[in-house]
Amino acid sequence: MSTFCAEHSISRKTFYAIRKRSLTEGQAAALEPRSRRPRASPSRLSDEVKRQAIGVRAALESSGLDHGPISVHEKMRSLGMEAPSVASLARIFRDAGVARAEPRKKPRASYRRFVYPAPNACWQLDATEYVLAAGRKCVIFQLIDDHSRYAVASHVAWGETSKDAITVVKKGIAAHGVPQRLLSDNGLALNPSRRGVLGQLVAHVTALGVEPITGKPGKPTTQGKNERFHQTLFRYLDKQPLAGTLEQLQKQVDAFDLIYNVNRPHQALPGRATPQAAWDATPKADPPRPLPVEQRRAISNPAAIPAPQGRAAAGIRVATIHLNGTIKARGIWFNISHTRRGQDVYVIYERDSLMIFDDRGTLIIEHAWPAPGVRYVGNGKPRGPRKTI
Repeated sequence: MSTFCAEHSISRKTFYAIRKRSLTEGQAAALEPRSRRPRASPSRLSDEVKRQAIGVRAALESSGLDHGPISVHEKMRSLGMEAPSVASLARIFRDAGVARAEPRKKPRASYRRFVYPAPNACWQLDATEYVLAAGRKCVIFQLIDDHSRYAVASHVAWGETSKDAITVVKKGIAAHGVPQRLLSDNGLALNPSRRGVLGQLVAHVTALGVEPITGKPGKPTTQGKNERFHQTLFRYLDKQPLAGTLEQLQKQVDAFDLIYNVNRPHQALPGRATPQAAWDATPKADPPRPLPVEQRRAISNPAAIPAPQGRAAAGIRVATIHLNGTIKARGIWFNISHTRRGQDVYVIYERDSLMIFDDRGTLIIEHAWPAPGVRYVGNGKPRGPRKTI
């Protein structure tokens, strides 16, 4: 028997198991391969749980809300159901054919996006087109808080005009106070300062002490939070009756803002909190000091708008990394990486630190402002070529 086992490369234990099977079930059964599946699997999900998960996903999708595994997991927990893990839900949806695998997606853990430290530290304003039932186009202005993703205000108008942009900002200020900064694109109705034009919105918020900032033209990722906000709104509106008037659309947008702020856990917030919970968790940033009446009247061109001065001033700008892998900020050279030479990056000026993000919004490097007199800050890596042993 030992010689037989050695010739067929099996163990003695396997030999006895096959012989026992042939005696009890027959010689044919001994030659059939057996499944290695365990007889009992306590962690196996029941068919009822799978049906509930698919049903919750379908309900979220029909309501125009996010219906991925994370959203379904949070919804099932809030309803008191047995909520499988996010990975299990993703597998359930793939097996049911209601979702597909996307292995090329970058892991969520690899992103670290810039967030202002408190509500009202910065608002993001953007407008997006929408088509009414009669085929006429209109514009939806959306104003959100950078820190909490809170939908501060929304406004529906026939076109993207400075008047309507000021209207939505006034609506947000009346409800939540004056922000320290207002981030927008370089559109004529929002902030055309890069074109050498003083916009009405810029003049309005500057008089209130608000710092108007913009991203680089053609780089919408600077306003990425608002761009993502548009997608969530459109997914919701697609499941609603098509509005025929601005008033009907405004009601739908207001209903969406309420759901978004209060009922919808936000995957980009810590603990998947709702924007309302994130807004309430941190005290608001101090409102800026309005300009004196004389300075308000003096604002007649972009050059007259007071620019932030001193190391304590905060803001955002776009810079190109030099061929030696460095950028210059406030007279100081910061070494980023030689491999990133020629790339455009977003430079965030904070009171105590400088943060640099790539065009996807991912943090590259963060430095505290050095002591006075320092003109070069390294990236923490040895300079020169690596030594090989």
